[in-house]
Amino acid sequence: MAYRVNNIGLWLDEPEELLGQRAAEKLGVTRSDLASVRVVRSVLDARKKGSPRYIYTLEVELAPGRKAPRLPPDVSEAPPAPEAPPRVKEPEKLPLIIGTGPAGLFCALGLLERGVRSILLERGKEVVTRRKDVAKLMRDGSLDRESNMNFGEGGAGAYTDGKLSTRINHPMVRKVIEAFAKYGAPDHILIEGKPHIGSDLLPGAVAKLREELIAGGCQVYFEQRVEDLLYRDGRIAGVKMADGRTLESDRVILAPGNSARELYERFAADGRVSVEAKPFALGFRAEHPQSLINGIQYGSAAKHSKLPPADYKLAENLDVDGEVRGVYSFCMCPGGIVVPTPTEEGLQCTNGMSNSRRNAKYANAGIVVSVSVADFAREGFHGPLAGLEFQRHWESEAYKLGGGRFFAPAQTIPDYLAGRVKKDPGDTSYRPGLAHTDLNQLFPERLTQSIKAALRTFDRKMKGFISDEGKLIGIESRTSSPVRITRGDDLQSVSMRGLYPVGEGCGYAGGIVSSAIDGLRAAEQIATELA
Repeated sequence: MAYRVNNIGLWLDEPEELLGQRAAEKLGVTRSDLASVRVVRSVLDARKKGSPRYIYTLEVELAPGRKAPRLPPDVSEAPPAPEAPPRVKEPEKLPLIIGTGPAGLFCALGLLERGVRSILLERGKEVVTRRKDVAKLMRDGSLDRESNMNFGEGGAGAYTDGKLSTRINHPMVRKVIEAFAKYGAPDHILIEGKPHIGSDLLPGAVAKLREELIAGGCQVYFEQRVEDLLYRDGRIAGVKMADGRTLESDRVILAPGNSARELYERFAADGRVSVEAKPFALGFRAEHPQSLINGIQYGSAAKHSKLPPADYKLAENLDVDGEVRGVYSFCMCPGGIVVPTPTEEGLQCTNGMSNSRRNAKYANAGIVVSVSVADFAREGFHGPLAGLEFQRHWESEAYKLGGGRFFAPAQTIPDYLAGRVKKDPGDTSYRPGLAHTDLNQLFPERLTQSIKAALRTFDRKMKGFISDEGKLIGIESRTSSPVRITRGDDLQSVSMRGLYPVGEGCGYAGGIVSSAIDGLRAAEQIATELA
């Protein structure tokens, strides 16, 4: 009999050999009664400063003939292995998938598991070749509009960290993590409470996933931008490519990522695909020395060899001038770097990334404030593209403030709060470089006051967050899609049958794992229709 045993704690100086003994004690048996002990999950508990510990979930199997005399509340029988999904009849016209980010790739994987091949269309380059364009952008600000941090195989997440942590609780989370491990990501992601692959290793896993899709009969085409959709009698009929070619299909999965602005604009102008403005968040990247964050989070244990580079998660709902809005940290990257993520000339935006070792000098995270349709309207932006226009406006202002060539406007946190330009923000991980300026020139005053109020609150939670060693780098604006392609419970567009809007770009996910799950759900829905 196998059991799932939760809440087994180990202090940093205790050996992992004690795990089996503590699991046995919890089950009311001896250590020799356990035939096997396997770590299922490991989470760092650093709430007690100076005394962090790891909390484990174990799967243990009792020796033949042995049975636990009692099952405490945090012990249960181990769940059975999931069954393979049933296969269905493949349609005459293969489904078309627009985009090879996590939503598109995992939709193709989910369909293939059910015996349905698909055709994937990607405007950017394959993930390894794409690395050269990403490096050039970071080195000298040279932007390839079709191959960059956002466009290309693997999507925006391929070169911005590869975090697999998610706030959603869904049975497919495990499936996604196991898939990445199968295709070459390190095995430790299977047990980490905050699984992280790293921007150096994730591209290899993405490439192997694509190779398996091709081996199964899928077709994958790069540098093939979809310009428009084809319609017939109120139903999707295929796609039109930028080079004028057309591909026919009565099922199109739309998974373009959150920067596919040309498609959003085409849909809004055409009117046949329902689009609406969607709230998102924008702000800055906060960058601190990793050693400072370690000291704040770990206290006297900060230099312990068993501790990873410290992260943080901050959030506040603040009432500023009678209006409550959320301000929170986003995509925190321990031991990482700040990177440029534009897709158009003259627009400045940033994100963060870490390699698998997370051994860079600095830590960074987005510090962003939620913005709504009402905020868009106050600035004169209306209609389904109001959020996109709002987003583009502030990216343009940030580019001007940085002086061009994707230099990022930056300021120390104390100077930003004081509204002065006094201390140079100093060294940074961001390339092409920083422009020392006043970030108070960005964003409407109500948003600026919200960010400032939150920073002061964050400093009370993490004393030292506000210091001359901390800087804000502008701007973080692509936190999620500014539009939503509206869909029904069957995951099809409410205005166009056969069109399946999925993932972050269509407004239904936020990150690698949730996007991958949305793609898997679309595959499941299509398989149900084909059964």
